[in-house]
Amino acid sequence: MSNSKDNIQHPGIIESVGEDKVQVTILSQSACSSCHSKGMCSVSEMENKIVDVTKTPDFNYKVGDEVIVYMKKSLGSKAVLYGYLYPFLLVLISLILMLILTSNEGISGLTAILLLVPYYFILSKFKDKLSTTFEFKIL
Repeated sequence: MSNSKDNIQHPGIIESVGEDKVQVTILSQSACSSCHSKGMCSVSEMENKIVDVTKTPDFNYKVGDEVIVYMKKSLGSKAVLYGYLYPFLLVLISLILMLILTSNEGISGLTAILLLVPYYFILSKFKDKLSTTFEFKIL
């Protein structure tokens, strides 16, 4: 494995072990979740997420074991592009174009938002291909 600074790591607990996949629950935390004021602040968020990890030949864990799940940082950046930046640009560009074409703010805004439906639908159709690209591994 490469240097830990090249990876995004999360502690997790194995939830289930299948024939070729392992489901691991990770606790996803926002940057401010470790702040001493997080109980008073509505900005901090902590959420359990389940990720699929491909089983390796030397896999010897069982349900309930604590593990470290990691993914390359470069893949995390790519995920941010697909999940946040590209949809943002789609909305922004379509909003500007529709405002120029129609001069109607309501139609322009609605069209810009509705364009996200086919974007995420297409993204979901490529879920299998993306799952091989964005692969988690266990340390």
